[in-house]
Amino acid sequence: VQFVESGGGLVQPGGTVRLSCAGSGFDLDSYSIAWFRRAPGKEREGISCISNSDGSSYYADSLRSRFTISRDNAKNTIYLQMSSLKPEDTGTYYCAIGSGYMCSLQSSWWDYWGQGIQVTVSS
Repeated sequence: VQFVESGGGLVQPGGTVRLSCAGSGFDLDSYSIAWFRRAPGKEREGISCISNSDGSSYYADSLRSRFTISRDNAKNTIYLQMSSLKPEDTGTYYCAIGSGYMCSLQSSWWDYWGQGIQVTVSS
């Protein structure tokens, strides 16, 4: 299982970024998916996930209005659209997949992780 994450970098406050996480070595349609992030000096936190059982999506309450998770099984790729970005969104963002049919914003739920990609929100 391998991932290639892309789309990160430096973005101005109020801007929009779409992160991509392209996987190989597995069939994405067999997995639930998620995004996490780790801000400087903080613990990793769950952003959003999509359950493989019924396609339901879940979000951290503080982020649901600005972030959108999606998947393209044909491309074996996971996406995270982030808008109205703030400096406090700065951090390393990770995609994850899990074989469970449900999903959770707890890190321990997930089986495989991307290497992480940096997003810096600054003017």
